[in-house]
Amino acid sequence: MPFHARRRALRALRHALLRLDTPWRHLVAAAVVGVLGGLTVAAFRATLYALEALFVRAQDGHLVAAAEMLPAPVRVLAPFFGALGAGLLLWLAARSGSGTGAAAPRVSGDYIEAVAIGNGRLDLRGGLLKVAASMLVVSTGGAVGREGAMVLLAAMFASLLGRALGGVANLRLMVSCGAAAGLASAYHAPLAGAVFVAEILLGSLALSQLGPVVVSAVVAFGVTVSLGQRSVLFPVAGIGAPDAIQVVLLLLLGLVGGALGAALLRWLRAARSLFRRSGLPVPAAFALGGLLVGLLSLWRPEVWGNGYSGIQQQLTGTEGWRVIALVLACKLLAIAATTGSGAPGGVFTPTLFAGAAAGALAAAALAALGVTTTPEPMYAVVGMGVLLAATTHAPVMAALMVFEMTGQYALLPMLLPACVLATLVSRRLEPLSVYGLLGPGELGDRPRSG
Repeated sequence: MPFHARRRALRALRHALLRLDTPWRHLVAAAVVGVLGGLTVAAFRATLYALEALFVRAQDGHLVAAAEMLPAPVRVLAPFFGALGAGLLLWLAARSGSGTGAAAPRVSGDYIEAVAIGNGRLDLRGGLLKVAASMLVVSTGGAVGREGAMVLLAAMFASLLGRALGGVANLRLMVSCGAAAGLASAYHAPLAGAVFVAEILLGSLALSQLGPVVVSAVVAFGVTVSLGQRSVLFPVAGIGAPDAIQVVLLLLLGLVGGALGAALLRWLRAARSLFRRSGLPVPAAFALGGLLVGLLSLWRPEVWGNGYSGIQQQLTGTEGWRVIALVLACKLLAIAATTGSGAPGGVFTPTLFAGAAAGALAAAALAALGVTTTPEPMYAVVGMGVLLAATTHAPVMAALMVFEMTGQYALLPMLLPACVLATLVSRRLEPLSVYGLLGPGELGDRPRSG
């Protein structure tokens, strides 16, 4: 759109909003942010898919399938060069003063800080650099999530729109709506997108402002579906309401998931601390993390990417427990290598993968013990929720997100208490959630949100 046309559109929107009472003004602004967020995520996804096809010949985001087809040298070097390029981009930007201005590039979910303790202003140039660096890491097989950058981009453009409107709408609310819209579009989970903002930012966002956040998330989800994306991200068939024995087992899975979530948080902290103590320059640290992922992919190509393909496999129950355990172990090493190096990306989707794998292993163990006849996908579904709740300390958001991603309404009454138990156990063992755990090198799918 030409510059003058954009100015006229913004002026018309501003005048229209000024004619409305404050509650209606917020709702209309939230709907506009929802449309913007949905289109932003769609554009990001299309760009990322194009880069993946260019760099590693992946189709429609299927990085694992691409890794399986690549020669061994390319499989090793693709994550290395992608991470190196991202590190050089951020390092040079910081040195030239065009990045965040810090001695080391700050790649984090600033939108949470902008809402919680700031005024809603986000740096457009710095944010675009972070998103570009994340694209380089993700499109070459980095073992991190892509959704964190999607949410950051949606929140950043919401902040830009709010500033362009000249204070007509509350800027912090606009950023909150942008984050909810980005999450709803990325994970096809509008309710979880809204609850994420309320649950994570409850101290800084009044409950009276939840309505606009819900509107923004729902509108963004509608835009995503209208652009051809399916409404349920991980369709799962054949799961009914759990019986009495399964209820007990799922609650026990919540307790175990809480301990596993705390262990995962400590694992990520240890990896980050190890890279920091190494004293490597940013590009070298990023490249080392990418090289480790590449080497691991020689053994198990499933370590590439955010774990999306692996989640689908766990939910369909097509793999044996030995393969699941091996892939999970390699994936945890790859996640630690990538996020520990500080490379931009998220741990939200990789956490969902780890939870699905843990749930699938639990189902396999129960089947081997004769408690169930066959491994059942409900344990993988609940595993996703409890591990996400344990790492984010946000049980309602985690339960709603897994429910929306899988469409399993019958599991929601059990998923909620299991996620609450997981959160309580994790908080006792590890008081810091993933938001306080990850360092300044990560976007984080706090989605910080992959």
